[in-house]
Amino acid sequence: MIDVDVQIASECKTLPNEEQLSLWAHTALSKLRENAELSIRLVDVEESQSLNLEYRGKDKPTNVLSFPFEMPPELIGLEEVGDLIGDLVICASVVEEEALQQNKAPLHHWAHMVVHGCLHLLGYDHINDEEAHIMEDLEREILSVLDITDPYLITD
Repeated sequence: MIDVDVQIASECKTLPNEEQLSLWAHTALSKLRENAELSIRLVDVEESQSLNLEYRGKDKPTNVLSFPFEMPPELIGLEEVGDLIGDLVICASVVEEEALQQNKAPLHHWAHMVVHGCLHLLGYDHINDEEAHIMEDLEREILSVLDITDPYLITD
């Protein structure tokens, strides 16, 4: 079972709903994990920028931040911990602006950010070309299940 906790901390009026966010996370994770728990927090620029500065040393807001759960050794094997994989923090206005700039349907870009963040929670990355190729191919495959076109296609 994929369990998604959604937290809305954004004043943005055009946010995806909890069902959409859960569907996107479930689609991203269900092929790779039988069980997972995560939270998705939708935030405004100030919170995104603050977290990006604190955890990545970058003093600007970003589209999605992924915080994988790191199990403390003393909790390993405890049933109460469950299948927690981590938290996603998504900046609503950055996602909306990117969708506009990239000529993408806003909800398709939102879905991409959820899928992208979920893959980060599972350890995928795009630091080098080989890792990026693997992660991007997986994103394309997952998004195609949702009838969303390749997010890396450049359109005018």
